[in-house]
Amino acid sequence: MTVFRILLVDDHDLFRAGLAGLINAQPDLEVVGEAGDGLEALKMARDLKPDLIVMDINMPICDGLEATRLICTELPGSRILTLTVHDEDEKLFAAIKAGAVGYLLKSTDKANFLEGLRNVLAGESALPPKLATRVLDEFARMMNQAIAITSDEDAPDLTHRERDVLQYIGAGSSDKEIAAQLSISIYTVKSHVRNILGKLHAVNRREAARLASQHGLLKK
Repeated sequence: MTVFRILLVDDHDLFRAGLAGLINAQPDLEVVGEAGDGLEALKMARDLKPDLIVMDINMPICDGLEATRLICTELPGSRILTLTVHDEDEKLFAAIKAGAVGYLLKSTDKANFLEGLRNVLAGESALPPKLATRVLDEFARMMNQAIAITSDEDAPDLTHRERDVLQYIGAGSSDKEIAAQLSISIYTVKSHVRNILGKLHAVNRREAARLASQHGLLKK
């Protein structure tokens, strides 16, 4: 049986001792080191090369977020599970950004804690359902924001009159029909159409209408 080696990092001796007792009682888990602050954790991670680091956030000298970042930078591939009392989104996202692959609350029960350890050791993530939902919601928000920014940046810079002409192009109107509707000459319409095709990088009116629809330029 493979016995996984674990480094515990927490500035409360009594809490650390309780975790160590729980972990060492498991046949497949072993605590090989204990650290009371982030810098000590970095040194022990270098020396011990543990399979998993259980990291608190609030600690003196160097907190868990900075320690996580330092360890993941210096020792790529390190598996760090954040164990904390903090239930705020800011701490959760900061821990994940720093490199943590799991985030559990200290209020979790023994069974869920041990399951979280084994999930991370198996190459999976460890997040309570409530926190996992927050991460997915934040990811969706960021993706929607990125799409919106991209759409704004990619949208062609059309004049007001070119946008008017484009509406009729999208409806399948001919140059003559557009000229009549907008009370402008057919030559002016043709000039606007050329400009629209150029700005949309379209080879014909049909493609211009398709691209305009993709950019949300056609009124519904």
